[in-house]
Amino acid sequence: MIQESEYLTKEKFEELQKELESLKTNKRKEVAESLEYAKGLGDLSENAEYHEAREMQANVEDRIAKLESILQSAVIVSEKHGGIVGVGSIVALQKEKDQSKQTFTLVGSEEVDVPQGKISIHSPLGSALIGKRKGERVEFKSPSGLVGYHITEVK
Repeated sequence: MIQESEYLTKEKFEELQKELESLKTNKRKEVAESLEYAKGLGDLSENAEYHEAREMQANVEDRIAKLESILQSAVIVSEKHGGIVGVGSIVALQKEKDQSKQTFTLVGSEEVDVPQGKISIHSPLGSALIGKRKGERVEFKSPSGLVGYHITEVK
């Protein structure tokens, strides 16, 4: 299986590293203690605490595996783009139909925060913007049909 690169800012990369370290040290220990306690309660087949601890263990191990995969394939993005839209670019757009203006920051999938204006480069709008410049027009398919924007600024 070919692993796609995960685009991250330096800050997000460091945040994920800290989360991974915490999961491997603190959270694993907590889960192990919960499992030991639950085993001491008796019959495991009807022991809700034991089943809950096992589920928690599975969730922690899944998150560790996901973080390791993300960090292994991470590409740290810089802020310099030379006027071309790329990962980390801040793009000001003007919608064609109603002339409304919006500003978005293009990020990797781990940093998406739509209320904060951070959209994925893999989203329909994000993928339409990649490689474009100020003054160009982009169009993408949304649930409500085709939407067109003019790029008014690229930082």
